[in-house]
Amino acid sequence: MATQIQRARAGEISDEMAQVAAAEGVEAEMVRGGVAAGTIVIPCNHGRQQRAVGIGRGLGTKVNASIGTSSDIIDYTAEEVKAKAAEEEGADTLMELSVGGNLDEVRRRVLAATTLPVGNVPLYQAFCEASRRYGDPNKLDEELLFDLIEQQCADGISFMAIHCGINLYTIERLRKQGYRYGGLVSKGGTQMIAWMLANNRDNPLYTKFDRVVEILRRHDVVLSLGNGIRAGAIHDSSDRAQVAELVINCELAELGREMGCQMMVEGPGHVPLDEIEGNIQLQKRMSGDAPYYVLGPLPCDVGAGYDHVTAAVGAASSSRYGADLICYITPAEHLALPNEDDVREGVRVARLAVHMGDIVKLGERAKKRDRAMSRARRDMQWEQQFELGLFGRQAKEVRDSRSPGDQQTCTMCGEFCAAKNAEAIFSDCTSQAKQ
Repeated sequence: MATQIQRARAGEISDEMAQVAAAEGVEAEMVRGGVAAGTIVIPCNHGRQQRAVGIGRGLGTKVNASIGTSSDIIDYTAEEVKAKAAEEEGADTLMELSVGGNLDEVRRRVLAATTLPVGNVPLYQAFCEASRRYGDPNKLDEELLFDLIEQQCADGISFMAIHCGINLYTIERLRKQGYRYGGLVSKGGTQMIAWMLANNRDNPLYTKFDRVVEILRRHDVVLSLGNGIRAGAIHDSSDRAQVAELVINCELAELGREMGCQMMVEGPGHVPLDEIEGNIQLQKRMSGDAPYYVLGPLPCDVGAGYDHVTAAVGAASSSRYGADLICYITPAEHLALPNEDDVREGVRVARLAVHMGDIVKLGERAKKRDRAMSRARRDMQWEQQFELGLFGRQAKEVRDSRSPGDQQTCTMCGEFCAAKNAEAIFSDCTSQAKQ
């Protein structure tokens, strides 16, 4: 079966492309052209029914929620609950990143629990399996790695973060710059570097990139080129090692598209505000405007406990400058495995952040909702406000918990309500504005 990019290049508007166009309020031909050019991807594994989500140029910025077990906390039911919570809160995609327990079982249970496109990182299971079988993750056999990629695609995974851009050259850049303030923070990336050095071999995901692409293309799984040397501290942002990996990933994105596979490039985690725009421009220029999937980013390193807020600042800026998919950050970031409440809060804050960016990036398409909300507030139409708000249910709960004497107003201002008093002053000229 042909991939979305192959079908688009043949001039076909697939059902998924039509669904994305309808959801975004754009022409289907625009979506088809973007998919054909590789500037839009639609994660939609052939073997699984799921929601059609478009990621890329000209579309709204999407939010990814990541869940998964750890070696300390293994609760498959909790992961199902978190998957459903992420979907309920409006996440667009989900990543299943388990490293503890029966990884096949938790992946399949999460896939069954949601209609969202689900992604993962194959290296996690590969190194977990090598550790269980041989007592040493560095004894990983590359055939096991490729077999696992095939198996996970067959299970219904729709996009995979695969660390193809780490090679001996990027490791040498890390050494020559004197390592880092924040070290390495990618589990898969760090373990792959350890494997390469222990075995004195280059990364098979890089040297056999065509084999990776062939597997994912067969299932129409989006290849998301993982950022295994991403900065985990703002002082490491844009260093030579990170940029070297980005250059390689952008080259591979172009190559993968030519081979008929949908491609994304993954971006960094910790980036000061003044570098976000440049980072996105660099990726877009070098990759031919491939969709950019950014973790956060976090523009400072001292927000533990509130890093979902820290990341919201970075996400709004990233969305504004052209990032296409934002991986949420939860309040538990850097501290603990997220629970259901963390997942819900992380998705809500990320959705708010990307909407701020989309107001700039998409202009009138994104502003309509805010304009309608402004008028509903001016006219004290409370039910309309709850319908238009991103978090209407929560907003209504707050208002109802402190109900005012005058139901037109709220307890913030009461009889001194500016909206109500201004309406009396300007009632002769607001009717036209209400049209």
